[in-house]
Order: sequence, then C-alpha cells, then structure tokens
Amino acid sequence: MKVAVFISGRGTNLQALIDVCAQEDTPAEIGLVVSNRPAAQGLARASAAGIPTVVVDHKTYDDRESFDAALDTAVTRAGCDFICLAGFMRILTEDFTRKWRDRMLNIHPSLIPAFPGLNCHARAIEAGVMISGCTVHFARPELDAGPVIAQAAVPVLPDDDEEALAARILEAEHRIYPMALKLIAQGRIRIVNERVRIQDGSMADGMLVNPAKS
Repeated sequence: MKVAVFISGRGTNLQALIDVCAQEDTPAEIGLVVSNRPAAQGLARASAAGIPTVVVDHKTYDDRESFDAALDTAVTRAGCDFICLAGFMRILTEDFTRKWRDRMLNIHPSLIPAFPGLNCHARAIEAGVMISGCTVHFARPELDAGPVIAQAAVPVLPDDDEEALAARILEAEHRIYPMALKLIAQGRIRIVNERVRIQDGSMADGMLVNPAKS
C-alpha cells in the first residue's frame, strides 16, 4: 500500500507513520508528503526520511475545488492509493472525500462525536468532562465524522490548561494512528454498515479498537 500523508505543521504524527512503515510487518510505504504550507516543519521530516514532498499552497488557488483538484493530481502522479490526514488544517470538498472514500484516514484530538472541529481541548476543559482523547477514523464529507477505527482515552486533570491536555493527547495520537494504518495495510479492517470491524480487535494501554463481529 502506497500512502500519501497530508500535513500543515510540525508533522509529529507524520513521524509516527514513517516509523511504523519502517517495520517489517507493516506492508505500506509513504510515497508522498503533501503540505498546504510551504514552511511546514513536517516537510523536513519527510526529506530526512527520503520521502518525496510537494507543496500545494491553498493561498494560490481561487477556490476549494481547484485546490482539491491539485491535491488529487499530486497524489495520483505519485502512484499513491491511500491518504492519511495528519494535522492537515484544510476542509476537503465533498467530491474529494467521496472519491477517496474508505481510502482516507483522519485523526482528531477528541473522542468523536464529541468536540468536532477546532479548539476541542479548550472546549473539553470548559465543558468539565473528565475524559477526552483522540480518534482515528475513515474520512467522510461531514466534519470529523466517519467509521471509527481506534480511540485512546486521556483523563482531563483538574489543573489542565489547553496546552497540557493537548500534549498528553498528542502522545496518544502517536500510538493509535500508526496502529490503525498498520491494521489497514495488513488487510485486517473492513467496513460494515458504516462501522469498522477489525480482525483480532483488542484493548491495550488505554487504546480501544472495534472488535471483529460475525
């Protein structure tokens, strides 16, 4: 499986995906890293790993449709057949999302359907919830929605501010995103009635994955 990773910033989840693809039991490779920001630090991570990069600057396009068309062209030219959104801070069009249906993953720093969109850490603290976390899911046209592959629960501590909670959740993201990609590359995931079924699903170290069901 040849994967394109879309980033906008530091690329820490990108690094986690690079690391898992280097493992012998992960039949996947990252064939391209795409950034909408020329100064994204994650581009340097990709270059250091010998991965081709391309910048598709959203500011140079008149509308979302032409921007998404450029993204699609870049991915197709690189021969990639799967996309991982890893801190990609652009909302994709419905047409793009439908074309890549069941071939595009996203990670969101909350336990969706709770707190979709931006500022989810601040909103979790303001709401007074005791548990937050992160979710890996197949992307759908709706914002931060789609069949869930894995979630990690992270406690919200009484003295947490937005940065402290975000840092702990990011550590969990680095565990569950590569795990989800590996499961897909190994052919252990299927979608049934918009729910994910995983062969040998399990729970470990605060990570939850959907179990296989007959």
